[in-house]
Amino acid sequence: MGNGELVEYLGTMLRIRYFEEKVFELLSRDLIKGASHVYAGEEAIAVGACAAIREDDYIASTHRGHGHCLAKGGKLPQMMAELCGRETGYCKGRGGSMHIADVKTGNLGATGIVGSNIPVATGAGISVKLRHTDQVVLCFFGDGASNTGVFHESLNMASAWKLPVIYICENNLYGMSGSVKKVSSVQDIAVRGSAYNIPSEIVDGMDILKVKEAVRKAAAGAREGKGPYLIECKTYRFYGHSRSDPRVYRTREEEAEWKEKDPVERFKKKILGEGVMTEDEIKSLEKNISVEVDKATEYALNSPFPSPETLTDDVYVKTVVSRKS
Repeated sequence: MGNGELVEYLGTMLRIRYFEEKVFELLSRDLIKGASHVYAGEEAIAVGACAAIREDDYIASTHRGHGHCLAKGGKLPQMMAELCGRETGYCKGRGGSMHIADVKTGNLGATGIVGSNIPVATGAGISVKLRHTDQVVLCFFGDGASNTGVFHESLNMASAWKLPVIYICENNLYGMSGSVKKVSSVQDIAVRGSAYNIPSEIVDGMDILKVKEAVRKAAAGAREGKGPYLIECKTYRFYGHSRSDPRVYRTREEEAEWKEKDPVERFKKKILGEGVMTEDEIKSLEKNISVEVDKATEYALNSPFPSPETLTDDVYVKTVVSRKS
């Protein structure tokens, strides 16, 4: 792994962090259309996982999916425009935060229904198998989604058919306000893989290189026809579930403890310690990315809203033709 790759990883994590901070600001100003769930704190998972796969591989995302989109090659202006409901967004302003997709980069899309992307990823795995390619599919989901029926159905199918799907649980300890300790029969989601004969492991989701290595290993096995893999990343969301979340269900002490493990700051320290970049170079990178986010925001807010005349575009409409007898 070269120094250039490490710098690239830091840059992508910073883009996600600054993008999410801007999103939170725009939410407070009611400039984001619809709900939005901030990914700050979990950047190492998206960036590490996507760094371990190829451009022609796929990902299936969640309602907290901005980081996944950026890590898979998404562009800041089109992303921000989509969140702001503008015509220049990835889905022409119709999808918003929870349904952002970029099929050209292999991002099959986010979803607002917890766990509903898991069968989508599994279906993509079936497609890969039927087409006899060696692609893989990354399926991101939260700890809450592991309690849904489609999680178990999908893992069973993927194991039975040896599908090339890597299931990545972003365990941030809470499904909305429900602690995993209270709503799950197991504390480690990874152990559920054993029920379906799927190899699994737990990794530090705040360490980008550990995530990358786990996904790299899983992807290599999937390409060889060994079937699915389950990776549980222990992580933490720095913001609430959404902007209306007062976070009264978790203590400020807990939040402070996890922020000491900030994946962006940890990686900056690693890069500095190994002499990959200097403090001045990191500050310059941060400044440049901050400007990128500001320009993306300006682009979005200056873009037009979809025209009312296009309301039914891209929507299936059944036409009933009346016939005279």
